[in-house]
Amino acid sequence: MSMFDLTGKVALLTGASKGMGFEMAKGLAEHGATVVISSRTQEDLDAAATEINKAVGRECAHGVAANIVHEDSLQALVDKTHEIAGKIDIVVGNAGVNPYFGPIAGISNKDYERTMNANVQSNLWLAKMVAPNMENGGSMMFTSSIGAFKASDMLGVYGMSKLALIGLVRNLATEFGPQGIRFNAICPGLIKTDFARELWDKPGVEEKYSKSIPLRRLGEPDDFAGLAVFLGSDASKYMTGQALTVCGGSSMWA
Repeated sequence: MSMFDLTGKVALLTGASKGMGFEMAKGLAEHGATVVISSRTQEDLDAAATEINKAVGRECAHGVAANIVHEDSLQALVDKTHEIAGKIDIVVGNAGVNPYFGPIAGISNKDYERTMNANVQSNLWLAKMVAPNMENGGSMMFTSSIGAFKASDMLGVYGMSKLALIGLVRNLATEFGPQGIRFNAICPGLIKTDFARELWDKPGVEEKYSKSIPLRRLGEPDDFAGLAVFLGSDASKYMTGQALTVCGGSSMWA
């Protein structure tokens, strides 16, 4: 168990008041970490932190509202995390957006810029803010998507942003590797979250899609708790610059 022990570690997570981010935060807390969770709404964060604290039996979760598309808001989040918990050891950049469905030729400049800003640039900001204080190394993981691996006539720009995020992860892994800081991307398949509800919550869609997945089901948010613990702990201490696909087998060889 020692290789998964996160006692004394501090984790900062964006997009963590519900869904995958919440489950990753709870998993990290269950293995000893103090977690600072963030999203845009403080009320949701307070409820999520209370649920995590109750589940693990200690006061280890704290909610701090922030908007990832604003650099000053992210800096305030990082500063508040240092104030609450100290040096940050683990970062989970899970927040993202998808404001547009349709062919890439039809996207507005506003939606394109919002997608790239939230899904790529915000994670670069976060890495640059946290890395200088990771004196003894650390682990950062960012949520990409299997949409990064193929073209789409409906989710093309979203997929482009997630492929760019993998590129960001690889470059950060190269640049910060000598400091002992690891960077990895998590690439979910179709997961039953509110974020992806438009894709799965329609009559017959879940059953139809599940038939094309070797494990015969859509993903659940708690499927990512163990992965967050693995990437945040010494269990993955020689892994960096990778894109880990978690999709029930729907995107093999991607």
